[in-house]
Amino acid sequence: MTVPPNSPTTDLDLFSAEAVADPFPALAHLRSLTPAVYCMKYDFFLLTRYEDVRAAAADWQTYTSAHGVALTPEFNKQLEGSVLATDPPEHDALRAVLSDKLAPRGLAKIRQQISTYADELVAQMVAKETFDGALDIARVFPINVVADLVGLPCEGREYMHPGADATFAGFGPFGDYVQEHLPQLRSYHQWMATMADRSKLAPGGWGEAIMDAVDDGRLTQLGAIRTVSAYLTAGMDTTVNAIAAFMRLFADRTDVWEALKADPRLAGPIFEEILRLEAPVSGFFRVARRDVTIGDVTIPADARVMLHWAAANRDPAKYPDPDRFDITRNPLDHVAFGYGVHACAGQGLARMEAVTLLEALAAQIDTIHLTGDPVRGRNPVVRGYDSVPLRVTPRRPA
Repeated sequence: MTVPPNSPTTDLDLFSAEAVADPFPALAHLRSLTPAVYCMKYDFFLLTRYEDVRAAAADWQTYTSAHGVALTPEFNKQLEGSVLATDPPEHDALRAVLSDKLAPRGLAKIRQQISTYADELVAQMVAKETFDGALDIARVFPINVVADLVGLPCEGREYMHPGADATFAGFGPFGDYVQEHLPQLRSYHQWMATMADRSKLAPGGWGEAIMDAVDDGRLTQLGAIRTVSAYLTAGMDTTVNAIAAFMRLFADRTDVWEALKADPRLAGPIFEEILRLEAPVSGFFRVARRDVTIGDVTIPADARVMLHWAAANRDPAKYPDPDRFDITRNPLDHVAFGYGVHACAGQGLARMEAVTLLEALAAQIDTIHLTGDPVRGRNPVVRGYDSVPLRVTPRRPA
């Protein structure tokens, strides 16, 4: 790509191990300098300011997803025609397949089922006293919730988190992390390919609704596989990593934990602030359909553009003191779920999962302490934890 003269540039590698470990100082520096910067190493423009990221996400006519939401052509080929990599009207038709299931009325029907599972899982952890908040709760609760809703068999669910994690890594460069996790990616997609089969799916679930769309011509068989995979992947990593983050938060911030115990209605605001602060999915790519000017920077037509959710969510022009968790903030306008027509279709479900789990934790646990050092994940696109070792004590009946 020919970069316009005088475009601000950076040689920062956002996907390096050093940047992944602590991306926010470098992102804050770039955000303070310019509204858009050309990243020379991987040939894309980066947006970091809240208003610019949100405006670009809303403007699918200018910033298209249909030309690929990942960095590499190889991975974009795998996403062709999926709900992630189409624009209206094709995108709207794909989302319509599960729209009734994900609408408030559809979610209301399953709230008790999810709440009961949250209570049971937390009770198991309380009985153990020591457990890993990332491995035993964050990577168990949302994965089984979504798999149950889709109607997937129990056999093979062990592929889901490793596969989703590797899939999200593939949105970035084809680097060491992706190459190390190719076996998990292949196993996940091989398993998923067998799931577009009505005989494998529980009746009444999302999977059956997707197969109905195949039968009446709204989806192809390949489209069904990609639709199931897209909803599974998108339905896991944001929630998985946000849950691990608030498990660590409670061990670090006794004041936040005590506030939740005293008032479970804080569950929603706590989840929103964790999403803002952590933004588990760093960002997605778009392609500019035309020359577009942001501030004094011109992004040329056909340029790849990264909408950096995590940077936008810590923009001090939008959120004062953005690097601090503030239980009173309740930032419902964060962009951790994206924005516009491509905003996460399952965000209502994610919020329901998180709130029911937080309510179960507050009802059953008195104290939470770390028993070792939490371990951050190395995924170059997803910000999360590989381990949050904890010890809890049970809450006594009043």
